[in-house]
Order: sequence, then structure tokens, then C-alpha cells
Amino acid sequence: MILACGQLALAMALVGANVVVARILAGALPIPVILFVRCTLAFLTLAPFAGLFRPGFWPRRAVARNLALQAAFGTLLYNIALLAGLRRTGALEGGLVLASLPAVVAVGAFLLLRERHGPRRWGAVALAAAAMAALTLGRGGESGGTMLGDLLVFLGVCGEAAYVLLSKRVAGRVEVVRAAFWMQVFSAALLAPLALPLLDGPALAGAGWSIAGLLVFHSLTASVLCLLLWYRGMQRVPASLAGIFTGLLPTTAAVLAILVLGEAPTPAHAAGFALMLLSILLAARS
Repeated sequence: MILACGQLALAMALVGANVVVARILAGALPIPVILFVRCTLAFLTLAPFAGLFRPGFWPRRAVARNLALQAAFGTLLYNIALLAGLRRTGALEGGLVLASLPAVVAVGAFLLLRERHGPRRWGAVALAAAAMAALTLGRGGESGGTMLGDLLVFLGVCGEAAYVLLSKRVAGRVEVVRAAFWMQVFSAALLAPLALPLLDGPALAGAGWSIAGLLVFHSLTASVLCLLLWYRGMQRVPASLAGIFTGLLPTTAAVLAILVLGEAPTPAHAAGFALMLLSILLAARS
């Protein structure tokens, strides 16, 4: 149990760290190039573990169509909106907005899947909405974020929520590693027309080895390691306990945004942070 909790904690801490990494990359490289390289490195890394020569490697048509939709929402929409938003808002605010994912998934499950929620789950949604309102109403000249940037990050959250809801369709019908492999393949194929014309362009001239190293780190952790750690930990930890570890996402993003990027927290950030953590804890208890 302790090892599984450590795996869940490390997965969410890496997700939070990648908010800061994505903020740096978004200022140095074209967004389609970042995503194309990330997806390509991810599926090349996952290929040896996806069971190339085992039965069931090629997904059925319905499963493949669902995985392609997951790639469109969970990779393209989520990452393009996230990176575009992080160009306009701070990593600290971006991490807090990302932490609204459990609440957005709950609303989507109610509207699209007709799932019923109890008072605790709706309370978590209300707290997440209050956290977003605190960031919006408390934004002043000292804040590093903008309304447009936060809205773009939230659009990415909606894309990731769609991915989560779509994944319910294929749960148990395809292995986790195999599903992740095909998602990255579909994502790279969708991104190729946008990214390939930019690979030799002048936009890459200023990228040095440090940016290249961050891009490799971002690719292998966000698309491979975080996924494997999270699902390995979920095999041994109840979902109610696993949900608590999502609180490490905004925590890690906030700490690294302050220490690495030098962003200055404001009272609005503190209020939003407290409300978002309460939302995550309440969602986990429900």
C-alpha cells in the first residue's frame, strides 16, 4: 500500500511539474512541434510494451474510433489549449485551473452519462467554481495571469474531461499500455500536418539543448511515466484514497512556479488554492 501511494503521489507531482515545463516550452517552440515530438517519443517508448506480436494488438474498429476521439480531445484539444493558455497566464494560475478537472468530469458525467451525484460531489463542484471565481475576481495588476489565458487552460480541462468520459466506453476492452500507445499514434498522425512544416523553420533556431532536454522530459513523463505510475498505483489503492493525491497537482505547480519561474502569489491565488484543495478532498470522499 505504501509503494502504491508513493506511485500515485509521484504521478501527480510530475503532472504538476509539467505545468511549469510546458510554460517554458510554450515560450520557446511552436505548439504543434512540442506536441508532435511529445506524442512521437511517447509511442516509440510504449511500442515495446504494447504487445506488438500478441493477440489483440490491433484494436477493433469501434475501439479504434473511440481511441481516436480520445486523442482528439485528450491530446490535441487539451494540450493545444493548455500550452496556448500558459503563454498568456502564469503556471501558478494554470495549475489551479487544471485542478478543476474532477469537478468538470462530475458535471460531464451528470449531463452526458446521466450519472447521479450526492451532495458531497455537488459540493466539490461548487467549491471548484468558487476557486475559479476567486482567481477571476481577485485578478489585479500584480497577478501574472490573464482572463484569456485562464479560459484557454479551462478549455483544455474540458478536453481532458471529454477524454475521461470517452475512456469509460473502452474500459476493460483494451489494456492500458496498449490504449496509451494507440492514443499517441493517433495524436501524432493528427498533429503531423501542422508540425512537419515547422520542423525546419526559423522558429526552431533559438531552441538550445536545455529546451531539447525539457521537451524529452515533458514527453516521457507526461505521456508515459505519469500514466504507468497512476494506473499501477490504482491497482492497489481504493479510488477514494487515490483521489486525494490529485491535490499534489496544484501544489507542485504552485511551488515550482514560485521557485523556478519567480511568480509572486497573491491573496486570490491563496484563496483559489484553498478552495480547490477542499474541492478535491470532498470529491475524493464522495
